[in-house]
Amino acid sequence: MIGFVHPNTLRKQGVLGINQRNTDFIMRYNPRHLYPLVDDKLTTKSLAIKAGIEVPRLYATITFDHELNTLESLLNKYHQVVIKPAHGSGGNGILVLGDRIGKFYKTAGGDLISLNFIKHYVSNILSGMYSLGGLPDKAFLEYRVKFDPVFNNVSFKGVPDIRIIVFKGVPVAAMIRLPTSKSGGKANLHQGAIGVGINLASGKTTYAVTGNHITTMHPDTSHTINNLEIPQWEKILMIAIKCADTVGLGYLGVDMVLDSELGPLMLELNARPGLNVQLANQQGLKINLEKIDQLDKIPKDIMQRIDLTRSLIKN
Repeated sequence: MIGFVHPNTLRKQGVLGINQRNTDFIMRYNPRHLYPLVDDKLTTKSLAIKAGIEVPRLYATITFDHELNTLESLLNKYHQVVIKPAHGSGGNGILVLGDRIGKFYKTAGGDLISLNFIKHYVSNILSGMYSLGGLPDKAFLEYRVKFDPVFNNVSFKGVPDIRIIVFKGVPVAAMIRLPTSKSGGKANLHQGAIGVGINLASGKTTYAVTGNHITTMHPDTSHTINNLEIPQWEKILMIAIKCADTVGLGYLGVDMVLDSELGPLMLELNARPGLNVQLANQQGLKINLEKIDQLDKIPKDIMQRIDLTRSLIKN
């Protein structure tokens, strides 16, 4: 278990606190007028497609309650889908559906739910139940990711996702979030998923934490988590950099998945990424952020920035 550590010790170790993150990085490098580009997932998806960034395919958008009448035909057409709120945050409001079984639909967690339940769920999305600020929202249906076989032994039902922190267009930290039975198959650390640090140079997993505990094994599969090599790591870093360049935010969280057929896909972007990546890597963010911040110039070339990541970041 991770015990109490004095704040002065944390500062010396380069641990970034939420107040300093907000004042020194988010407020300083993320202009407010750019927030809508990442707070609206449909806008983000559209920008990514125009920039040539691969994303899960968009099937349909639902804006008004009367459009719920089309839901059954959409679900029957696409079978396995993910339903999301356009302005959701922290994974809230996401419903993952599998194939239809009789009159019911199977969720990622294995539960069977009715069409009326799904309609009510989507109606709640439209009402703003899951949106930032509680404002009326849109719901959209997209392709359900089939995760890469490399994660077969370290994930429970859901799809692992990769979070990369990009500062001034340079990746400075990364982790992968592994679903567990406790998290209900969701890659949400606050609900019980495992956060696993990733070595930026090699793309291999390092430390892992679940809640306040350090772990080396997945609790549901008993398979080791350390030293797992993430496929197509360089491409993942390239996508993260392209995302930062596309939206223009200086301090950005890029969330991606690795599909077994389509490869790396960008899921969403975050202008206020959390700080759990420090726990997952057992390393404070400030050290790497300050190294990048002290540079006179950041190269425009993406591969040069990846080389910069490898040379400056201690792993």
